[in-house]
Amino acid sequence: MRPFKAVLLTVSVSVLALGTARADVKPHPIFSDNVVLQQGTEVVVWGKADPGESVTVRLERKTENEASGAVSGVTADKDGKWVAKIPAQKAGTGYALTVKGKNTIAFKNVAVGEVWVCSGQSNMEWPVNISEDPAKVKEGAKNPDLRLFTVKQWTAPRPITNQDDLGHFTKWDVSSADTIGGFSAVAYHFGQKLQKELGIPVGLIHSSWGGTPAEAWTSLEALDAEPSLKYYADRARATVKAYDEYDQKKALEAYEKTLAKWKEAADKAKAEGKPVPREPGKPGATPPNLGPHTPGVLYNAMIYPILNFKTKGAIWYQGESNTGRAYEYRTLFPTMIKDWRARYNCDLPFMLVQLAPFGNGNANAVTYAELRDAQLYAAKTLPKTGIAVITDIGNETDIHPKPKGPVGERLALAALGIEYGKKIEYYGPMLKDAKFASGTATLTFTHVGGGLVAKDGDLVGFTLAGKDGKFHPAKATIKDDTVLLSSEQVAEPTAVRYGWVNFAKPTLNLFNKEGLPASPFRTDDAPYTTQPKPK
Repeated sequence: MRPFKAVLLTVSVSVLALGTARADVKPHPIFSDNVVLQQGTEVVVWGKADPGESVTVRLERKTENEASGAVSGVTADKDGKWVAKIPAQKAGTGYALTVKGKNTIAFKNVAVGEVWVCSGQSNMEWPVNISEDPAKVKEGAKNPDLRLFTVKQWTAPRPITNQDDLGHFTKWDVSSADTIGGFSAVAYHFGQKLQKELGIPVGLIHSSWGGTPAEAWTSLEALDAEPSLKYYADRARATVKAYDEYDQKKALEAYEKTLAKWKEAADKAKAEGKPVPREPGKPGATPPNLGPHTPGVLYNAMIYPILNFKTKGAIWYQGESNTGRAYEYRTLFPTMIKDWRARYNCDLPFMLVQLAPFGNGNANAVTYAELRDAQLYAAKTLPKTGIAVITDIGNETDIHPKPKGPVGERLALAALGIEYGKKIEYYGPMLKDAKFASGTATLTFTHVGGGLVAKDGDLVGFTLAGKDGKFHPAKATIKDDTVLLSSEQVAEPTAVRYGWVNFAKPTLNLFNKEGLPASPFRTDDAPYTTQPKPK
């Protein structure tokens, strides 16, 4: 057995004022038994204690062949806050993390590996229990090298800086049939594939909220800095001002007036045999929680408190709540990604899910197509940004398609190819170029893998337009690594679209031989239907 090696790091923090009441040392609630710490970078552990209290943080591991460890000694500042930094550790399990001040806290079964944040709206929140074949999924869930942590849904008017306000933080669990049922299905499948491919521990921090827009997950500073998005920050500040200035007496006075009007409307509705309107709620002693659609509030409560926790990357499944503003999403979404990267102080790898096919009340409308295009734009223009295409996983009448396994696995493929440098095909076909000649459009692609294939029959979903800008269905055939398009209704084609509708019928079927679908695209630059008209 190799001798135990300890590294002592001492950090001096000046103490301007010392408290007299004793308080137990308290690590940040992101730390618990089963926690996964990020490999390849210094480990940061932080928390609270008495002002001026000496705190020692020790991370150690003992195996049959070696023992290793690192120690950091720090002093809590005048506010009782302390931050300990430990040198990077090898990936593996069997670590123990001990925090000692006037009391001692020991965390067991600690691992070092890859940590990913999993965020977005309902399709990320969607748990294993109500996804496709949960019983079968649970059969393979036991994995001591996959760990799960959930940030419960919470809003905050400003970034939460006091760890005592993080009652919505849970604890780390080891993946098993008993622990994955209520966990994000997309995140779970992503983590399982990533862990098995890398062969090291993987930790997933799930922080999502159904029905929420991207601006709620973005800091007000980032929204302020982008002129076209500043109105979000202005709106949020007005909402927070009303929240801060809440006066129960005034609220009750307004409630009484509203209640009187409601009674009149209710009596009239009853007399006419119509449905009675909903009775207004009586205001309480404290203001109601800020709604999750308020810009910045989810960033404040569900992202900001984990920024100090070293993290490898993020996966994201969101966009449904922004489909009515798809053109704006071309600015908003990259702004959010760049904001997170600046806050994490690294070029955070970011893997997103392109929206699944969904009718949204009108299968032939294009709001979802435009949002998918905005997502593709982000993936193409931002470095270390990947995309999982799921054109084959949709439901015309259900915004929550049940198959989540392929979604998570395709996110993992993107991460493996883009961030981990695996020599794999991690995308389906992506349009490279379109050339028009002799009444035919010839399309070339990147990520053809072993070759282009038409799944389950002839190619579908392609349309052609001429100089008049009117699109018509096109006949499509595969020739080597190209797709040839023609239409009797378009003598001289000038533009191509593929899958440019909310819900394509029949299902889009251009794939590569690796079984990955092509992303929808267009070659024209006609204004989005969601693009504001010039004033």
